[in-house]
Amino acid sequence: MDTSKDLAAQNLIAKIIEAVGTDLMKSEQIFAEELHTDQPVIRDIHEHVSRFRGKRIRPTLLLLTADACGGINHSHHVLAAVVEMIHTATLVHDDVLDDANTRRHVATVNSRWNTETSVLFGDYLFTHSFHLASSLESTYACRQIGRSTNIVCEGELTQISERGNIDLTEERYFEIINGKTAELCAVSCSLGAYYSECTEEEIAALEQFGRDLGCAFQIADDILDIMGEETQAGKSLGSDFYKQKMTLPLIRLLQMAEPADEEIIRGLLASPSAENWEKLTPYLQEYRAIESARQTASEYATSARANLAKLPDSNSRTILEELTEFAIQRSH
Repeated sequence: MDTSKDLAAQNLIAKIIEAVGTDLMKSEQIFAEELHTDQPVIRDIHEHVSRFRGKRIRPTLLLLTADACGGINHSHHVLAAVVEMIHTATLVHDDVLDDANTRRHVATVNSRWNTETSVLFGDYLFTHSFHLASSLESTYACRQIGRSTNIVCEGELTQISERGNIDLTEERYFEIINGKTAELCAVSCSLGAYYSECTEEEIAALEQFGRDLGCAFQIADDILDIMGEETQAGKSLGSDFYKQKMTLPLIRLLQMAEPADEEIIRGLLASPSAENWEKLTPYLQEYRAIESARQTASEYATSARANLAKLPDSNSRTILEELTEFAIQRSH
Protein backbone atom coordinates (compact mmCIF):
# COMPACT_ATOMS: atom_id res chain seq x y z
CA MET A 1 0.00 0.00 0.00
CA ASP A 2 1.38 3.41 -0.99
CA THR A 3 0.85 5.50 2.15
CA SER A 4 2.15 8.68 0.47
CA LYS A 5 -0.55 8.43 -2.20
CA ASP A 6 -3.18 7.69 0.43
CA LEU A 7 -2.09 10.70 2.47
CA ALA A 8 -2.18 12.97 -0.59
CA ALA A 9 -5.68 11.71 -1.41
CA GLN A 10 -6.85 12.36 2.15
CA ASN A 11 -5.44 15.89 2.05
CA LEU A 12 -7.20 16.56 -1.26
CA ILE A 13 -10.50 15.21 0.08
CA ALA A 14 -10.16 17.52 3.11
CA LYS A 15 -9.68 20.50 0.78
CA ILE A 16 -12.71 19.52 -1.29
CA ILE A 17 -14.89 19.19 1.82
CA GLU A 18 -13.77 22.58 3.04
CA ALA A 19 -14.45 24.19 -0.35
CA VAL A 20 -17.73 22.57 -1.43
CA GLY A 21 -18.63 20.08 1.33
CA THR A 22 -21.79 21.94 2.33
CA ASP A 23 -22.86 22.12 -1.31
CA LEU A 24 -22.23 18.40 -1.81
CA MET A 25 -24.49 17.73 1.19
CA LYS A 26 -27.23 19.88 -0.34
CA SER A 27 -26.85 17.95 -3.59
CA GLU A 28 -27.05 14.65 -1.70
CA GLN A 29 -30.26 15.83 -0.04
CA ILE A 30 -31.77 16.65 -3.45
CA PHE A 31 -30.63 13.25 -4.71
CA ALA A 32 -32.36 11.51 -1.79
CA GLU A 33 -35.55 13.60 -2.07
CA GLU A 34 -35.84 12.89 -5.80
CA LEU A 35 -35.61 9.14 -5.19
CA HIS A 36 -37.88 9.10 -2.14
CA THR A 37 -40.52 6.41 -2.44
CA ASP A 38 -42.95 4.47 -0.27
CA GLN A 39 -41.91 1.22 -1.97
CA PRO A 40 -39.70 -0.74 0.48
CA VAL A 41 -37.83 -2.71 -2.19
CA ILE A 42 -36.76 0.46 -4.02
CA ARG A 43 -35.67 2.06 -0.75
CA ASP A 44 -33.59 -1.03 0.00
CA ILE A 45 -31.90 -0.97 -3.40
CA HIS A 46 -31.23 2.77 -3.17
CA GLU A 47 -29.67 2.39 0.27
CA HIS A 48 -27.56 -0.53 -0.95
CA VAL A 49 -26.32 1.27 -4.06
CA SER A 50 -25.32 4.31 -2.00
CA ARG A 51 -22.61 2.12 -0.42
CA PHE A 52 -20.65 1.76 -3.67
CA ARG A 53 -21.21 5.10 -5.34
CA GLY A 54 -17.58 6.03 -4.75
CA LYS A 55 -15.75 9.33 -4.91
CA ARG A 56 -18.57 11.59 -6.20
CA ILE A 57 -16.08 12.92 -8.77
CA ARG A 58 -18.66 14.30 -11.21
CA PRO A 59 -20.75 16.35 -8.75
CA THR A 60 -17.51 17.53 -7.18
CA LEU A 61 -16.23 18.69 -10.57
CA LEU A 62 -19.49 20.51 -11.27
CA LEU A 63 -19.46 22.33 -7.93
CA LEU A 64 -15.75 23.18 -7.95
CA THR A 65 -16.05 24.51 -11.49
CA ALA A 66 -19.04 26.61 -10.49
CA ASP A 67 -17.20 27.97 -7.47
CA ALA A 68 -14.09 28.74 -9.53
CA CYS A 69 -16.26 30.57 -12.08
CA GLY A 70 -17.89 32.91 -9.60
CA GLY A 71 -20.22 31.07 -7.28
CA ILE A 72 -22.54 28.13 -6.60
CA ASN A 73 -26.31 28.47 -6.77
CA HIS A 74 -29.35 26.19 -6.44
CA SER A 75 -29.13 25.09 -10.09
CA HIS A 76 -25.68 23.72 -9.41
CA HIS A 77 -26.95 21.71 -6.43
CA VAL A 78 -29.67 20.19 -8.62
CA LEU A 79 -27.32 19.42 -11.49
CA ALA A 80 -24.72 17.88 -9.20
CA ALA A 81 -27.42 15.42 -8.12
CA VAL A 82 -28.38 14.84 -11.77
CA VAL A 83 -24.88 13.91 -12.96
CA GLU A 84 -24.38 11.64 -9.95
CA MET A 85 -27.66 9.86 -10.73
CA ILE A 86 -26.59 9.29 -14.31
CA HIS A 87 -23.18 8.02 -13.24
CA THR A 88 -24.77 5.68 -10.68
CA ALA A 89 -27.13 4.34 -13.33
CA THR A 90 -24.18 3.52 -15.58
CA LEU A 91 -22.46 1.70 -12.70
CA VAL A 92 -25.52 -0.45 -12.06
CA HIS A 93 -25.84 -1.29 -15.76
CA ASP A 94 -22.07 -1.85 -16.13
CA ASP A 95 -22.18 -4.49 -13.42
CA VAL A 96 -24.81 -6.37 -15.41
CA LEU A 97 -22.74 -6.12 -18.60
CA ASP A 98 -19.60 -7.32 -16.78
CA ASP A 99 -21.47 -9.98 -14.75
CA ALA A 100 -19.74 -8.43 -11.72
CA ASN A 101 -20.42 -9.70 -8.21
CA THR A 102 -18.81 -6.89 -6.21
CA ARG A 103 -18.07 -3.19 -6.54
CA ARG A 104 -15.94 -1.49 -3.87
CA HIS A 105 -16.22 -4.61 -1.71
CA VAL A 106 -20.04 -4.42 -1.82
CA ALA A 107 -22.34 -6.86 -3.61
CA THR A 108 -23.65 -5.51 -6.91
CA VAL A 109 -27.38 -5.14 -7.47
CA ASN A 110 -27.41 -8.04 -9.92
CA SER A 111 -25.70 -10.38 -7.44
CA ARG A 112 -27.74 -9.19 -4.43
CA TRP A 113 -31.06 -9.23 -6.31
CA ASN A 114 -31.05 -10.18 -10.01
CA THR A 115 -30.38 -8.89 -13.52
CA GLU A 116 -33.95 -7.68 -14.06
CA THR A 117 -33.77 -5.57 -10.91
CA SER A 118 -30.43 -4.09 -11.97
CA VAL A 119 -31.65 -3.10 -15.41
CA LEU A 120 -34.87 -1.56 -14.11
CA PHE A 121 -33.18 0.27 -11.23
CA GLY A 122 -30.61 1.71 -13.65
CA ASP A 123 -33.48 2.87 -15.86
CA TYR A 124 -35.21 4.28 -12.77
CA LEU A 125 -32.13 6.39 -12.01
CA PHE A 126 -31.93 7.63 -15.62
CA THR A 127 -35.57 8.71 -15.70
CA HIS A 128 -35.32 10.44 -12.34
CA SER A 129 -32.21 12.30 -13.46
CA PHE A 130 -34.09 13.81 -16.40
CA HIS A 131 -37.12 14.55 -14.26
CA LEU A 132 -34.87 16.42 -11.84
CA ALA A 133 -33.04 18.30 -14.59
CA SER A 134 -36.39 19.41 -16.02
CA SER A 135 -37.20 21.15 -12.73
CA LEU A 136 -34.83 23.99 -13.71
CA GLU A 137 -36.33 26.99 -15.49
CA SER A 138 -34.13 26.58 -18.55
CA THR A 139 -34.20 23.50 -20.79
CA TYR A 140 -30.47 23.93 -21.49
CA ALA A 141 -29.37 21.41 -18.86
CA CYS A 142 -31.85 18.77 -20.09
CA ARG A 143 -30.56 19.13 -23.64
CA GLN A 144 -26.92 18.90 -22.58
CA ILE A 145 -27.53 15.99 -20.22
CA GLY A 146 -29.53 14.16 -22.89
CA ARG A 147 -26.82 14.63 -25.49
CA SER A 148 -24.11 13.48 -23.09
CA THR A 149 -26.07 10.44 -21.94
CA ASN A 150 -26.50 9.40 -25.57
CA ILE A 151 -22.72 9.66 -26.04
CA VAL A 152 -22.06 7.65 -22.87
CA CYS A 153 -24.36 4.87 -24.10
CA GLU A 154 -22.70 4.94 -27.54
CA GLY A 155 -19.33 4.52 -25.85
CA GLU A 156 -20.55 1.54 -23.83
CA LEU A 157 -22.17 -0.08 -26.88
CA THR A 158 -19.01 0.44 -28.91
CA GLN A 159 -16.87 -1.12 -26.20
CA ILE A 160 -19.12 -4.19 -26.10
CA SER A 161 -18.93 -4.52 -29.89
CA GLU A 162 -15.13 -4.42 -29.73
CA ARG A 163 -14.71 -7.07 -27.06
CA GLY A 164 -12.33 -9.74 -28.30
CA ASN A 165 -10.93 -7.47 -31.02
CA ILE A 166 -7.21 -7.85 -30.36
CA ASP A 167 -6.49 -5.44 -33.21
CA LEU A 168 -8.36 -2.55 -31.58
CA THR A 169 -6.59 0.69 -32.56
CA GLU A 170 -5.62 3.47 -30.20
CA GLU A 171 -7.91 5.78 -32.11
CA ARG A 172 -10.86 3.48 -31.50
CA TYR A 173 -9.86 3.04 -27.84
CA PHE A 174 -9.88 6.80 -27.29
CA GLU A 175 -13.27 7.08 -29.01
CA ILE A 176 -14.61 4.57 -26.49
CA ILE A 177 -13.20 6.18 -23.33
CA ASN A 178 -14.14 9.66 -24.55
CA GLY A 179 -17.73 8.44 -24.65
CA LYS A 180 -18.08 6.12 -21.69
CA THR A 181 -15.95 8.04 -19.19
CA ALA A 182 -14.82 11.48 -20.31
CA GLU A 183 -18.15 12.77 -21.63
CA LEU A 184 -19.90 12.93 -18.26
CA CYS A 185 -16.88 14.66 -16.68
CA ALA A 186 -16.91 17.16 -19.55
CA VAL A 187 -20.61 17.99 -19.25
CA SER A 188 -20.30 18.29 -15.46
CA CYS A 189 -17.65 20.99 -15.87
CA SER A 190 -19.44 22.79 -18.69
CA LEU A 191 -22.72 22.91 -16.71
CA GLY A 192 -20.89 24.22 -13.67
CA ALA A 193 -19.48 27.01 -15.82
CA TYR A 194 -22.67 27.74 -17.76
CA TYR A 195 -24.85 28.17 -14.67
CA SER A 196 -22.25 30.55 -13.23
CA GLU A 197 -22.74 32.69 -16.36
CA CYS A 198 -19.23 32.19 -17.72
CA THR A 199 -18.29 33.27 -21.21
CA GLU A 200 -18.59 30.78 -24.09
CA GLU A 201 -14.80 30.62 -24.25
CA GLU A 202 -14.54 29.74 -20.56
CA ILE A 203 -17.31 27.13 -20.85
CA ALA A 204 -15.50 25.50 -23.79
CA ALA A 205 -12.19 25.48 -21.90
CA LEU A 206 -13.75 23.89 -18.83
CA GLU A 207 -15.56 21.31 -20.92
CA GLN A 208 -12.19 20.34 -22.42
CA PHE A 209 -10.69 20.28 -18.93
CA GLY A 210 -13.30 17.72 -17.87
CA ARG A 211 -12.78 15.67 -21.04
CA ASP A 212 -9.01 15.51 -20.62
CA LEU A 213 -9.37 14.72 -16.92
CA GLY A 214 -11.84 11.94 -17.70
CA CYS A 215 -9.43 10.36 -20.19
CA ALA A 216 -6.62 10.54 -17.63
CA PHE A 217 -8.88 8.87 -15.06
CA GLN A 218 -9.83 6.04 -17.42
CA ILE A 219 -6.26 5.29 -18.49
CA ALA A 220 -5.27 5.23 -14.82
CA ASP A 221 -8.14 2.79 -14.16
CA ASP A 222 -6.88 0.58 -16.98
CA ILE A 223 -3.44 0.57 -15.39
CA LEU A 224 -4.83 -0.17 -11.92
CA ASP A 225 -6.72 -3.13 -13.38
CA ILE A 226 -3.30 -4.61 -14.16
CA MET A 227 -1.01 -3.23 -11.46
CA GLY A 228 -3.28 -2.28 -8.57
CA GLU A 229 -3.83 -4.01 -5.24
CA GLU A 230 -6.92 -6.21 -5.06
CA THR A 231 -7.66 -5.24 -1.45
CA GLN A 232 -7.83 -1.58 -2.44
CA ALA A 233 -9.45 -1.99 -5.86
CA GLY A 234 -12.34 -3.97 -4.40
CA LYS A 235 -12.26 -6.35 -7.36
CA SER A 236 -10.02 -8.94 -8.95
CA LEU A 237 -7.18 -7.65 -11.08
CA GLY A 238 -7.06 -8.41 -14.78
CA SER A 239 -10.81 -8.09 -15.27
CA ASP A 240 -10.29 -6.28 -18.59
CA PHE A 241 -8.09 -9.16 -19.77
CA TYR A 242 -10.67 -11.77 -18.77
CA LYS A 243 -13.46 -9.80 -20.47
CA GLN A 244 -11.24 -9.36 -23.55
CA LYS A 245 -11.34 -5.57 -23.35
CA MET A 246 -8.32 -4.12 -25.12
CA THR A 247 -7.14 -1.22 -22.97
CA LEU A 248 -4.26 1.17 -23.62
CA PRO A 249 -1.56 -0.88 -21.81
CA LEU A 250 -2.52 -3.97 -23.82
CA ILE A 251 -2.68 -2.04 -27.09
CA ARG A 252 0.75 -0.53 -26.39
CA LEU A 253 2.13 -3.97 -25.52
CA LEU A 254 1.24 -5.31 -28.95
CA GLN A 255 2.71 -2.21 -30.59
CA MET A 256 6.02 -2.51 -28.73
CA ALA A 257 6.56 -6.27 -28.68
CA GLU A 258 9.06 -8.02 -30.94
CA PRO A 259 7.35 -10.10 -33.67
CA ALA A 260 7.99 -13.44 -31.97
CA ASP A 261 6.68 -12.18 -28.63
CA GLU A 262 3.76 -10.44 -30.30
CA GLU A 263 2.55 -13.78 -31.65
CA ILE A 264 2.72 -15.32 -28.17
CA ILE A 265 0.95 -12.31 -26.61
CA ARG A 266 -1.83 -12.50 -29.18
CA GLY A 267 -2.38 -16.12 -28.25
CA LEU A 268 -2.60 -15.24 -24.56
CA LEU A 269 -5.07 -12.41 -25.24
CA ALA A 270 -7.21 -14.66 -27.40
CA SER A 271 -7.55 -17.28 -24.64
CA PRO A 272 -8.02 -15.50 -21.31
CA SER A 273 -7.41 -17.68 -18.26
CA ALA A 274 -5.67 -17.38 -14.89
CA GLU A 275 -2.68 -19.25 -16.30
CA ASN A 276 -2.43 -16.97 -19.34
CA TRP A 277 -2.81 -13.87 -17.14
CA GLU A 278 0.26 -15.01 -15.21
CA LYS A 279 2.12 -15.50 -18.49
CA LEU A 280 1.09 -12.09 -19.85
CA THR A 281 2.16 -9.83 -16.97
CA PRO A 282 5.94 -10.30 -17.46
CA TYR A 283 5.60 -9.06 -21.04
CA LEU A 284 3.88 -5.90 -19.80
CA GLN A 285 6.88 -5.27 -17.57
CA GLU A 286 9.50 -6.21 -20.14
CA TYR A 287 8.15 -3.85 -22.82
CA ARG A 288 7.25 -1.10 -20.33
CA ALA A 289 3.71 -0.94 -21.68
CA ILE A 290 2.42 0.28 -18.31
CA GLU A 291 4.94 3.14 -18.26
CA SER A 292 3.93 4.10 -21.80
CA ALA A 293 0.22 4.23 -20.89
CA ARG A 294 1.01 6.14 -17.68
CA GLN A 295 2.90 8.76 -19.71
CA THR A 296 -0.16 9.26 -21.92
CA ALA A 297 -2.35 9.69 -18.82
CA SER A 298 0.13 12.28 -17.57
CA GLU A 299 -0.10 14.14 -20.88
CA TYR A 300 -3.89 14.28 -20.58
CA ALA A 301 -3.54 15.61 -17.02
CA THR A 302 -1.15 18.32 -18.22
CA SER A 303 -3.55 19.28 -21.01
CA ALA A 304 -6.41 19.44 -18.51
CA ARG A 305 -4.49 21.84 -16.25
CA ALA A 306 -3.71 24.10 -19.21
CA ASN A 307 -7.44 24.63 -19.75
CA LEU A 308 -7.78 26.12 -16.28
CA ALA A 309 -5.54 29.06 -17.23
CA LYS A 310 -8.59 31.10 -18.25
CA LEU A 311 -9.96 31.05 -14.69
CA PRO A 312 -8.96 33.60 -12.04
CA ASP A 313 -6.83 32.34 -9.16
CA SER A 314 -8.99 30.76 -6.45
CA ASN A 315 -9.02 27.92 -3.95
CA SER A 316 -11.36 25.87 -6.15
CA ARG A 317 -9.18 26.36 -9.21
CA THR A 318 -6.20 25.07 -7.20
CA ILE A 319 -8.19 22.01 -6.15
CA LEU A 320 -9.16 21.35 -9.78
CA GLU A 321 -5.47 21.49 -10.69
CA GLU A 322 -4.65 19.03 -7.90
CA LEU A 323 -7.39 16.70 -9.13
CA THR A 324 -5.47 16.24 -12.38
CA GLU A 325 -2.54 14.85 -10.40
CA PHE A 326 -4.81 12.73 -8.20
CA ALA A 327 -6.35 11.22 -11.35
CA ILE A 328 -3.09 9.61 -12.41
CA GLN A 329 -1.39 9.02 -9.04
CA ARG A 330 -4.17 7.37 -7.04
CA SER A 331 -3.77 3.83 -5.77
CA HIS A 332 -7.44 2.80 -6.15
